[in-house]
Amino acid sequence: MANCDSCPSKGKCSSDKESCMIENNPKSNVKNIIAVMSGKGGVGKSSITGALASEVKARGFSVGILDADITGPSIPRIFGLNGENAYANEEGIIPLTTATGIKVMSMNFLTEYEEQAVIWRGPLIAGAVKQFWTDVIWGDLDYLFVDMPPGTGDVPLTVMQVMPVTGVVMVSTPQNMVSMIVAKAVNMTEKMNKKVIGVIENMSYIECKNCGEKTYIFGESSAEKAAEKVGADLLGELPLDTEMAELSEEGKIELYVKINDRFKKITDNVLEKIK
Repeated sequence: MANCDSCPSKGKCSSDKESCMIENNPKSNVKNIIAVMSGKGGVGKSSITGALASEVKARGFSVGILDADITGPSIPRIFGLNGENAYANEEGIIPLTTATGIKVMSMNFLTEYEEQAVIWRGPLIAGAVKQFWTDVIWGDLDYLFVDMPPGTGDVPLTVMQVMPVTGVVMVSTPQNMVSMIVAKAVNMTEKMNKKVIGVIENMSYIECKNCGEKTYIFGESSAEKAAEKVGADLLGELPLDTEMAELSEEGKIELYVKINDRFKKITDNVLEKIK
């Protein structure tokens, strides 16, 4: 049953109450939900989700991550939680906690081993995502980041229907084809009456560690024009970063924002646009 009193979208949602499918766990009090979405895979969305969450946590906010990529979860690995298992009590499922205190829930916490495949059809996958929202005890959170699977299928649809999403961050790369696919994702978000916070362009360039010179391997960046084309703001451009890739592989993504300030301005832009 919908609970408007605990919904971050209270007073902002559609007046058509029959279309309101939002459900809330009374054991959770989440102020802002930020979905991180991409039109296709391989754009670094999970690493960006992890870095954004880590930067927000470093600023003193309470933060959680809901890994909605049921069949291809990577959030546990980049936070060094691979091999861990979640457990439940009579009140619900207890999320795991990272080294810096970020609460995390992922399908990998419910499988016997990390490489175990989840061979489910769409309705089961969508049901699991819904349970990660309604059955997990998130407690008091300032921000919950949702790492979405690529595309505009069952999971993004479920997230936008059953969760009071504050806004959506789109992740893209410089190629024109990817920009076209991002436009599809933006179009879906708008049809679901969710706010597009903006676009982050990943893998925009390579930066020389010695002189700082930028090399645009996919051609000169057109990120700003691409964002304008879909009616969104450009939140920032990120390079192909071996340091970020290595820390993600080592399960130490939280260290990235401590030794690199790339996400400070991007995080400023995200938080400013959801005030």
